[in-house]
Amino acid sequence: MKRLLLLFVCGIAVSAHAAMDPFSVYKLQTPEGCLDKDLTKTELGLPELIQIGICSNPTLSREYMAVKAQEASLGTAKAEYLPNVEASGAASISGNKNEHDHWRQSEPYSGNIGASWLLFDFGGRSARVERTKAYLDAAEFNYNAQLQETFLAINNAYLNLLGAEEVLSSAKDSEKSYKKAYEESSKRFDLGLVSLSDKLMAQTSYEQSKLATIQAENTVKQNQGNLAVLLNLSPSTSFKLKKPPKDKKITELETKNTVEELMELALTQRPELKGKESELKAARENVSAVRASTLPSLSASGSVGYGDSWKQSNPYQMTSSAGLKVSVPLFTGFADTYKVAGAIYQEQQASLAVAATQDSIKNEVWKAYQNYKTAVSAYGIANDVLKSAKENERVAMKSYEVGQGDILNLLTATSQMSNARQELVNAFYAVLISKANLYRAIGRF
Repeated sequence: MKRLLLLFVCGIAVSAHAAMDPFSVYKLQTPEGCLDKDLTKTELGLPELIQIGICSNPTLSREYMAVKAQEASLGTAKAEYLPNVEASGAASISGNKNEHDHWRQSEPYSGNIGASWLLFDFGGRSARVERTKAYLDAAEFNYNAQLQETFLAINNAYLNLLGAEEVLSSAKDSEKSYKKAYEESSKRFDLGLVSLSDKLMAQTSYEQSKLATIQAENTVKQNQGNLAVLLNLSPSTSFKLKKPPKDKKITELETKNTVEELMELALTQRPELKGKESELKAARENVSAVRASTLPSLSASGSVGYGDSWKQSNPYQMTSSAGLKVSVPLFTGFADTYKVAGAIYQEQQASLAVAATQDSIKNEVWKAYQNYKTAVSAYGIANDVLKSAKENERVAMKSYEVGQGDILNLLTATSQMSNARQELVNAFYAVLISKANLYRAIGRF
């Protein structure tokens, strides 16, 4: 009997640890396909950058662990449908000696296995399971929201870095233009065709253009560090980035929906709202669970025990019991009343959170849409401005070379062309960033 009891207890322990997920609650998998390349030699586009980011982003990993914790909580809730089995044992050594008698020592031991099984509790157990499922859904939606935020952050950092690199290239081109103006004014000054002020004005503009180039280089370094940190890399990491094509298609939306339709679409797709709705569902299930806890419950119980006192007259003893137990809470000092009221208030709070999130999403979509439309218009104007600025700079240079224009007109035209070139770069990437922000606002990133 002792051997059977020991084997039974060991079997329970081994099976509990061997079956790590008996309820199959662990569904979410870790991201796969992480890049293992030399980032300094590989030309990377947005898909590759996102692939790196989702595998190494600590904030995203934190949300992933939150989902896994809720999956484990669901397993705990489902375990209430199975009986609880508990084994206990005791062994001791005791002795006594009476006057004029020998020392008497005994080594009694005992073992007991008991089980209890909740049969009925007015839906409290099922409500707790459904509540945990809803919290799990909320955690998964929060994870998806963080996933989209990670995509957006990497996208914008990628575009900002590309924009900064193009601004640097534009600054270098402008520096060449100012250098040409300076060289032309110096040549004309040496020939006695212009005054010293022409040469000095051109020289000042040229030196300022070199300063603008240095500042543009710093902006590139800053944006390079921002992107690297998002990928959990050293800020000193350099990248070779693929540039998006500068065609009309890339600046257009994939949908022709109106802003009102986009707002309604966002209410069906945004993971943040779905998460709040899941929390509301959890709060409703919590009300049912709390109410059920104030009602009677029915449980079955049973136990079997074995004891041995090492006495010849009574060597061992076996016990067993089985029965039903009804628990009826009669009075808890009004605690149950307040528990139910608190659960109802939490449900109302969750409902208001859903409404607030809906309003916030609508406003976010509205702002993102207007920013996108403005960016598209600005990009079109910037193209026209650059065309006229280039022509103006060409004419001004020709006029100065033949002595029909002055240095002020030339430097002004060069400055206008330099600004127009940078504004076009900024306008193009502003369209792409505002487009990405709009997609994120409607939950389609």
